[in-house]
Amino acid sequence: MTQLPADCLNEIFDYFEEDKFTLHSCLLVNRLWCEVSVRILWKNVWNYKTLITCLPKESKEILYENKIITSTSNTKSPIFDYATFIKNLSIYNVHDMIKNILQNYQTITPQNLNHKKYIVAREIYKFLMNKISSLKELYFYSYPIINVPNVTFTSYPGAKECLKYLTKLSCRSDIYPEFFYQLSKICENLQTLSITFENVISNGLIDLISVQKNLKHLIMSCYNGEDITNIISSLSKLPNTIIKFDFLYNNGFCNVSNFIFLPTITDKHLELSFITKFTNLQELILSFDYNFEYFKELQFAIFPQLQVLKFNYSCPKYELLIKFLENNGKNLKEFYVKNNGYLLNLAIAKFCPNLRKLFTIFRNDELETVKVIFKNCQYLESFQAWCGGRYLIDKEILDLIVKYSPRNFYELNIYYIWSAQPKILPNELEEFFINWNNRIPQKSLSFTITKGSKCLKFTKENIEVIEKYKKLGIIKKFKL
Repeated sequence: MTQLPADCLNEIFDYFEEDKFTLHSCLLVNRLWCEVSVRILWKNVWNYKTLITCLPKESKEILYENKIITSTSNTKSPIFDYATFIKNLSIYNVHDMIKNILQNYQTITPQNLNHKKYIVAREIYKFLMNKISSLKELYFYSYPIINVPNVTFTSYPGAKECLKYLTKLSCRSDIYPEFFYQLSKICENLQTLSITFENVISNGLIDLISVQKNLKHLIMSCYNGEDITNIISSLSKLPNTIIKFDFLYNNGFCNVSNFIFLPTITDKHLELSFITKFTNLQELILSFDYNFEYFKELQFAIFPQLQVLKFNYSCPKYELLIKFLENNGKNLKEFYVKNNGYLLNLAIAKFCPNLRKLFTIFRNDELETVKVIFKNCQYLESFQAWCGGRYLIDKEILDLIVKYSPRNFYELNIYYIWSAQPKILPNELEEFFINWNNRIPQKSLSFTITKGSKCLKFTKENIEVIEKYKKLGIIKKFKL
């Protein structure tokens, strides 16, 4: 039997990176498959027991002397030098691993337990910093329930080479300042930086931001209205390399996850004018928990390369957003906004002719507006519609899709609002799929139905119709 070369296997196995069960099965096929798949499996720390067996003798002796392990010898030597394969490191996972190692020590005093946690963490990080040749992604999140003492691993031997080519950092703002200070001396070429802001913002974080030369993706999350004035000041000094900016700002007075909003609240800590300097932006995501005034600072900004614009929660004032679309809508390919204003929807049709994906909200008296969008946005491929109550009627939107959607259209997501009652009947749904199949050019449909809380069931008969046309190939993908 002809054996695929290692580089081909590597490309194939990369698709299984998130499927650990399948990837683990590949280890057992033969030696070559094992050598290829183990490198992918161990991009992240895969097994803490295996990692402990890989520790050097002096580290094992320290763990043994502190009664953390029962022996310094292994019945089997590790087959591979696993730590050299690690490319992504999660501090939370390491700390969780330490908790598992010490799970039998819960009866001793907290002081002694914390001391043992520190010892294990120190030896593991010493080992990893020395062994990992080029870490690509670092996730520095930990939680009080695990409570592993700080270990300044960035100063350990080998840390400079390990962290020098780091491309992605995800972290909290309250990490001990030494971490940020030391990393700022090592790593100047982050491409992705994701920060979750807490009440404490370490001074060293500004140092780390300020030295970046090639930052492309910036994600900032503020859940309690934290004062990020100094952070914003440091961002304004960065080179103009950012192409994706994702900013979540919750003033702390509402529940973003459940969409419970309060009236407009001003906040002296927040200004958006710094975003205007990111003129190379291709993707802008703003998630605010109220109808913010600050978009007036962006309404006249020009982003010549902007392709994706999303407002995940509250929508800016229509007149501000319409002016922004007039300046930047032509190049947009994806637009996501939660609004129910017909003036904005008409502006989308007028200023965004090249859209591929659109999510906006239409009332049940806006069918003509939907037609206008379909007519003017001839490249549209994907559309999401709210149905029920004062919003669109499912049967009517299906008719519009068949008759008026552009030639390249193939993806429909119907969202039934809270307590809505789906009105489409099985024979009407079947008629829709037959008509869809008769369109020219023929395209298989991706169809998603999302139900709000307390929405009545999408009937069993309707599901049977969908499954029928899925088997016929008319529906490419269906998700409920």
